[in-house]
Amino acid sequence: MTDALRARGLRVTAQRQMVLDAVRRLGHATPEQIHAAIRQTAVGVNITTVYRTLELLEELGLVTHTHLSHGAPTYHPAGERTHVHLVCHTCGSVDEAPRDLLEPLAEQLRRERGFELDIGHAALFGRCRHCGEEEE
Repeated sequence: MTDALRARGLRVTAQRQMVLDAVRRLGHATPEQIHAAIRQTAVGVNITTVYRTLELLEELGLVTHTHLSHGAPTYHPAGERTHVHLVCHTCGSVDEAPRDLLEPLAEQLRRERGFELDIGHAALFGRCRHCGEEEE
């Protein structure tokens, strides 16, 4: 992060580092969840700072986001392998599946419709194994 910020003439601040650390620690988290995690140790960081920092970190290629519901976007570290998000309707858990799961669909959409699927932002909704077992 230090090099990316300095290359743009920006400083490495404690708040920026805290936001990046929280994203890395939480894995998949909304800005509100990131803010809550930071406030456990630094009560002076406000939600606006978190949103602005997430935008900057995404511009720098350090984090990325996806929409896992109708609410706020969910952020996770960039540089991880691109993956498909599996979201449970029942408990809200988020799991990951390899991107090659959707590659055949992406190729079919590209070939038949000229549509480029952004697999990194793909979320599939259903019921996780744990919630499915509870119903049985």
